[in-house]
Amino acid sequence: MRNQEKDYSGVSVQALWRLPYYLNYIKSLDEAKYSCISAPIIAKALNLNEVQVRKDLAAVSNSGGKPKTGYVAKELISDLEEFLGYNSVDEAILVGVGHLGKALLSYQGFENCGLNILMGFDKDEAIIGTNVCGKQILPLDKLKDLCWRMSVNVGIITVPAKEAQMICDMLVEAGIRAIWNFAPVHLHVPDYVLVQNENLAASLAVLSKNLTESLKEK
Repeated sequence: MRNQEKDYSGVSVQALWRLPYYLNYIKSLDEAKYSCISAPIIAKALNLNEVQVRKDLAAVSNSGGKPKTGYVAKELISDLEEFLGYNSVDEAILVGVGHLGKALLSYQGFENCGLNILMGFDKDEAIIGTNVCGKQILPLDKLKDLCWRMSVNVGIITVPAKEAQMICDMLVEAGIRAIWNFAPVHLHVPDYVLVQNENLAASLAVLSKNLTESLKEK
């Protein structure tokens, strides 16, 4: 990910990764039982450091927490959603409608997180003209015109590594300002384009290594 060392309104990238977990946990609670929520409760539930959680929440909460009672749950949910951009929807297109691409197109939860995938693009004539969960699959030669015409800012890449840079260049030419890249390759983009990499192989390697070390400790 480019900008990996940046802070966002005083919140580090590491804290930004934690905020959605806080939000999901708080929203899962019984509203009648948890009208207020404290940093210690969240920290214990998510197995995190209490001081860390307290600092994260203080950075994004507009209302602030109160001693002993903590935060009003509804207000904290609203603050977290506002900070994470869930209240404003970014429209996106996806390129590469294979198994992963279809799964992302089918996932209904993105809209709750402020992302609306409008359509998919692919070069395979067998799937062009079909749809996935109501989202049409179009040929690549229509990508640039549609992105400019619809003012799309986000592009999702789910193509093989050898094709990723070519698709990336097409997205940049189409006016895309942010790329969510699932291809296991480093992309070269202009300074004004943001890239978030999701390397599934690297995540699996970390999991495997941690499992090996954990088994050694037994």
